[in-house]
Amino acid sequence: MMTEIKKPSSWKLFWNKIKTFFSKPQNTILVAMAIVCTFTTFAPVVAIVEDTLKIHPGTIDAYLTGKVSGFTFANYVDLFTGNVAKANLWTPLFNTLILAVFSCVVAILYGGIFAFLVTRTNLKFKKYLSAIFIFPYIMPQWTLAMVWKNLFDSNMITGTKDGLLAGLFNIHMPLWWCQGLFPSIIVLGLHYAPFAYILIGGIFRNMDSNLEEAATILDTPKWKIMTRVTLPLVKPAILSTVLLVFGSSMGSYPVPHYLKLTTLSTKYLEMNVSRAGEASILAIIMMILGVAIMYFNQRSLKSRKSYTTVTGKSGQISKINLGKIGSSLIAGLFIIFTFFTSIFPIISFAFETFLPNPGDYSFLHTWNTDNLTTKWWLTSENVTENGMYGQKGMLFNETIWRGFGGTMLVSIACALAAGTLGTLIGYAVSKNRRSKLSSYVNGIAFLPYLMPSVAVGIAFFVLFSNEYINLYNTYWLLIIVGTVKYIPFASRSSLNSMLQLSGEIEESAIIQDIPWWKRMTRIIVPIQKSSIVSGFLLPFMTCLRELSLFMLLCVQGYILSTTLDYFDEMGLYAFSSGINLILIVTILVSNAIVNKITGASLDKGIGG
Repeated sequence: MMTEIKKPSSWKLFWNKIKTFFSKPQNTILVAMAIVCTFTTFAPVVAIVEDTLKIHPGTIDAYLTGKVSGFTFANYVDLFTGNVAKANLWTPLFNTLILAVFSCVVAILYGGIFAFLVTRTNLKFKKYLSAIFIFPYIMPQWTLAMVWKNLFDSNMITGTKDGLLAGLFNIHMPLWWCQGLFPSIIVLGLHYAPFAYILIGGIFRNMDSNLEEAATILDTPKWKIMTRVTLPLVKPAILSTVLLVFGSSMGSYPVPHYLKLTTLSTKYLEMNVSRAGEASILAIIMMILGVAIMYFNQRSLKSRKSYTTVTGKSGQISKINLGKIGSSLIAGLFIIFTFFTSIFPIISFAFETFLPNPGDYSFLHTWNTDNLTTKWWLTSENVTENGMYGQKGMLFNETIWRGFGGTMLVSIACALAAGTLGTLIGYAVSKNRRSKLSSYVNGIAFLPYLMPSVAVGIAFFVLFSNEYINLYNTYWLLIIVGTVKYIPFASRSSLNSMLQLSGEIEESAIIQDIPWWKRMTRIIVPIQKSSIVSGFLLPFMTCLRELSLFMLLCVQGYILSTTLDYFDEMGLYAFSSGINLILIVTILVSNAIVNKITGASLDKGIGG
């Protein structure tokens, strides 16, 4: 007698599929990261959109509507068409776009030309120049802005103290040179020029010289070879540079703040109290511009044009001979220029901390050692005279060292959190790289990096400073925001390294029934240790010098960057110079340790 075989129910089949799916660690990681990244990316955006529509008691929207609660479009109407629309929106928006566009131009021209000289010519002192060229990006963003002020400010033109040129040589530069759009473009362009150098230099270094030699054989003029052959081949690197520099410049706060330029980010700070809803609209505009430039970048690279530059047929790189005089002369010019952008800032900040009246160099006409003082460093008691405003010297100042401790705490915590999550994302995406879920996680994890830092900070400020969830002025909030912003560093570094690993390595361990956590810690991580460690250390170094992301989330004394701004407002410019010096030294030492531990350097492999 035959027994009837019962088919399993659809519920059991579904449950078995679920168990099979989650039995693979990479699937569990992808689902968890999809939930976490979706919330941390979209929840702040939703919160800030809601804030643009909400009526804030005591602000302009409450006055315009006559209500103290509810929702309204009055913020949009007033910001775009009101009496002060030009001052609050159109002028800052115009300045922001001009600043972002021309910062890209300066960064690409300066960094691209330097990359070409290092990789394609017989330029002298390449190793030194290549290492020193990346210093402006390693240092805090506002460093060159403060150096610019110390060099070119004058009492006659800017109404401030005499800078180095005015004090020493009685040279007074015009106002457009000292403040506003022009110096902001130059400073940001120099700060982000290392982006162009690294990205464009990598392509120049690997480019097949046969492409250019073929054009030379056909008697093509050199200028046409450069414009029709060489430059089109570096288009992807140029577009990547535009993407990074445009988004970062647009959301920059410190440089426009110090150089007196009104942009969307500086205007947000002005409007945040009396026009909170309208200020949130400015943040939305910055986000839209950041996503738009990313969209155009992707569209431009999806065409059917080929950018193949490494064919395997020739590994030869033809180098242009600049001649003995030319190679030395050009190298000398770059040595002088990089001195002022990389070494002079350190000397300048150190010197400022010994001036009796920081920023004032008028005494240099009759200079002697009696004009210097150590009070900014060594005063051990609270004093009100001598311009100390009741503060102890920097070596004894609890606020500064508490801020330094907070900076280290946030940087280490962000590095550990972003590094761990980024490594897991890289591992999971590499295992399931053809699935839609992995593509979504990979894209959503990278999105915060493309948004302006100040806009991300604003979004989290709105989300976590309310009656339901109030994390304002806590290290928890700084760590959460820093982790979300810096996960892309670790995830991309981890993904690139994981894609190099053969699946057979882990499969042999699975056959031997080795648990997943042991496979990760004993096999995968040790093999790709260098790349994974970089994924932890890059967020650490970036977090040390961050201001735009954190400036709205905590008060002075929590971290050094916001403490620096606090002392600036007090008029203790020696303290802000001293904090800059502490940050720069900490970053440079950290960078040296990174290079020592990982054996990696930003300029390594380009020609340095």
